[in-house]
Amino acid sequence: MATLTVWKFDDAGGAARAGEKLAQLQKQGLIQVHDAAAASWPADKKKPRTTQLNHLAGAGALGGAFWGLLFGLLFFIPLFGMAAGAAAGAIGGAMSDVGIDDDFIASVRSEVEPGTSALFLLSSDAVIDKVKDAFAEDRPHLLRTNLSDADEAKLREVFGDDA
Repeated sequence: MATLTVWKFDDAGGAARAGEKLAQLQKQGLIQVHDAAAASWPADKKKPRTTQLNHLAGAGALGGAFWGLLFGLLFFIPLFGMAAGAAAGAIGGAMSDVGIDDDFIASVRSEVEPGTSALFLLSSDAVIDKVKDAFAEDRPHLLRTNLSDADEAKLREVFGDDA
């Protein structure tokens, strides 16, 4: 079963570096990446730059339409005004069926800010100890996941994230 996780990095380049590390880990068979996307927000920019990490996407990739919709809901809604906000609310309601609800959107939106980056990862079959070691220097913060509460607590414990 695939897990959707969102990891925050304390600098604008962290998610891109993580994408490269994930590619190496996937080649070694230490994680199966089904799809991934990144949001990088340089401190001097008004909005983040978003990218689908196509080099990581597998057969179960969600595709650009999904990532575009998600990033639109996360970062651009305030720019569209009330009418677009209402339409986005309806679309957002439909996304709640797949675990992306208003709480998910609000929490990610509040955490990803200028000077940071985030990696959105759909993955499975991770060898947690090896993946943890690969990211030890980057110290990512787990923002959101669709794991059960118990599994999320284990993941936070493994990565030393008390957020």
